[in-house]
Amino acid sequence: MAVYSQLSGREKAAIAVVALGARTASEIFQYLDERKIEQLTMEIAGLGSISPDLKEEALDEFYEAYESEGYLSGDLEYVRQVLERALGRPRAMEIVDKIAASLQEQPFSFAREIDAAQLTSFIENEHPQTIALVLAHLHIDQAASVLSLLPKEVQIEVAKRLAEMDRTSPDVVKEVENVLRDRLLSIGGQDYTAAGGIDALVDILNRVDRATEKTILEDLEEQDPVLAEEVKKLMFVFEDIVLLDDRSIQTVLKEVDMKDLALALKAASEAVMKRIVSNMSDRAAEMLKEDIEFMGPVRLRIVEDAQQRIVNIVRRLDDSGEIIISRGKEDEVLV
Repeated sequence: MAVYSQLSGREKAAIAVVALGARTASEIFQYLDERKIEQLTMEIAGLGSISPDLKEEALDEFYEAYESEGYLSGDLEYVRQVLERALGRPRAMEIVDKIAASLQEQPFSFAREIDAAQLTSFIENEHPQTIALVLAHLHIDQAASVLSLLPKEVQIEVAKRLAEMDRTSPDVVKEVENVLRDRLLSIGGQDYTAAGGIDALVDILNRVDRATEKTILEDLEEQDPVLAEEVKKLMFVFEDIVLLDDRSIQTVLKEVDMKDLALALKAASEAVMKRIVSNMSDRAAEMLKEDIEFMGPVRLRIVEDAQQRIVNIVRRLDDSGEIIISRGKEDEVLV
């Protein structure tokens, strides 16, 4: 029997969709693009029989992730109905109760209900460390909007503190929350609350508009080049090549050393391989596959170095405007 922790993310998603049932699955598919639907349906087709334990673990993780993004607020009744169909009433109530409790415990929950522009005007005069603490506890898209709206001179200070933030005492979080709550009129163990850090900054920068991202990264490079490089490395990884359109991939391939490409694809996913090969001539694709096949074992570090060189090319072409990296917002409009 498969061990849940050893399954890939796509396998877990497939199990969760099957467990939710056909009706809910069809609703989920309405929000996916054709490529994701194809990947997910292929994964579902290859699942075979699924044990009740695997179904339950997949649904647990699915709803925990769903809750952590804040999508369950005011929607617990719908969640309960879906869970009842999948797991039965006792288990459904157990999960819903756990989710409801965790929702009430989240710091700065009052701020998540405020429009980004209003929230920005409310906190923009606070100390950058306070603003960073608030952003670290917001939904990513909301945090990105607020960061974009902050004055330019404040953005870089907040970005730096957000990246350097690791763990904050719950007493400090509560004190800041109470002050802001009292001023705005809403809500607010000795364990420390994990929030912020480079990953949080990267998630936010990936969702801000291109101008804001560029301003923050340029200023960060001047003030802290090492930190700026760490952030840039995480903002676009080799596997993200699948997000590029065909024209952009073809532009990148013109700049890439074929030896680097063969090395990089040695440990790449099938989706990346397919996107690359589909943008090459038949002869070039065949030669590439032969190079990979006859390459033999290669140290992972060498593969990762080759992937990073290609990522650097992608970033350079994006900076020069020769290609466009989709950032999940409507900030790259062609006219």
